[in-house]
Amino acid sequence: MRKFFSAFIIFVFFVSACKTPEAREPVKQFSGSFIKESVERNKKRYQEEEEIIRQIIQNDSTATYIASKSGFWYKYIIKDTVNTIKPKDGDLVVFDYNINDVFGNSIYKKEVLSPKSYLINKEELISGLRDGLKLMKVGETITFLFPSHKAHGYYGDTDKIGVNIMLESTVTLKSIKQQIEN
Repeated sequence: MRKFFSAFIIFVFFVSACKTPEAREPVKQFSGSFIKESVERNKKRYQEEEEIIRQIIQNDSTATYIASKSGFWYKYIIKDTVNTIKPKDGDLVVFDYNINDVFGNSIYKKEVLSPKSYLINKEELISGLRDGLKLMKVGETITFLFPSHKAHGYYGDTDKIGVNIMLESTVTLKSIKQQIEN
């Protein structure tokens, strides 16, 4: 009897060990409403920031602003109408710049940030400046107005630039060292 009982226990153990696991129902189910709400918040923020920038542009009657294809605005302080060379991917540029909020309050002065060397599209830089530098020629000075998504966005810079801050930056392109093509 003892052998039979031991064999039965071993048989039950093997049968239950070979059973495939069953899928569990998720503890929580999300309907996607969080993502939809986030998208709506971001659309609303973008529209509000765009309206603020349009007001700033309207109040600056002495300048002509250009809307970039990348989603920011800029005006020339010094424009070169002769030179045609603009930086391309991999070119090394040197530039001076400052960072203010769009209301003109200084965040980082030029003396702290400049000169800055940057390999076009090969190093980290806020997307607005990455795109803006590619519009410039040596000797030009441009003031850019960046909505927060073209600046430091939702995270800020973890120092002086907070969350969702629109920025103004005046940039002077000092030099372009073109990448040697092989």
